[in-house]
Amino acid sequence: MTTTSEASRYQQLRDHLTYLRLADAAEALPAVLDEAKAGQHSITATLEQLLRIEVQATETRRLAGRLRFANLPTPATLEDFDYDAQPGIDPDLIRDLASGRYLDTATNILLIGPPGVGKTMLAVGLARKVAEAGHRTYFTNAADLVARCHRAAIEGRWATTMRFYAGPAALVIDELGYLPLPAEAASSLFQVVNQRYLKSSIILTTNRPVTEWGQVLGDNTVAAALLDRLLHRSVVIDITGDSYRLRDHQARTDNLRRATQPSSATIPRSPDGQFR
Repeated sequence: MTTTSEASRYQQLRDHLTYLRLADAAEALPAVLDEAKAGQHSITATLEQLLRIEVQATETRRLAGRLRFANLPTPATLEDFDYDAQPGIDPDLIRDLASGRYLDTATNILLIGPPGVGKTMLAVGLARKVAEAGHRTYFTNAADLVARCHRAAIEGRWATTMRFYAGPAALVIDELGYLPLPAEAASSLFQVVNQRYLKSSIILTTNRPVTEWGQVLGDNTVAAALLDRLLHRSVVIDITGDSYRLRDHQARTDNLRRATQPSSATIPRSPDGQFR
């Protein structure tokens, strides 16, 4: 039977947890104490369980915050990637990159290949692993990055914008080469890359080989300087093969054709066995 003293001490304990903003531990307190009273846990084990609940809840909230900041365009994960559809990609290399060891040496990752082969999916999956490891990451495409830098220059926020792009442990720049870029694109991209050079990693996807970046950026000199910094410490993954989207479209078309085409069993025959 619970005494008045025990009830008062229990309430004080809940108040202490609430005051310390340990809301999840406070919510779990009744169940944890019931297990302790049943003799299932020692005092040390009970305290460890209570604090573990709070630590796990805190980490879940922090991860959710990092993922919101990351601005990932899809919920894709590396575990979703179909290596059978892209046999040219080494799963062991992707698993090694997923460990995040490349962040320690500010190594960049370049994913090069035609549209639809999974470059963005890999970039999103790698960025998600960075967030799950406790680091900040941010996803943008090349056109948006250039436009944001252009606005920052006009509005006098250039330094602030450069600090923003320099901050994340991994910055994803998607779709370089897909859309025409304005004249200031080369300078903006170079400034962002230069801010991060030898300090933090860039994950970049492009449909154009590096030999064409001068044409993409409209400035061979700046393109060469940008590539010099990107490739100094880098992992370059060339992806070939058919587009996932085109394969899916072809599969749906084939299925529709089979579904709408009458089988020989349903086509009327004449007495001599010939189709009418």
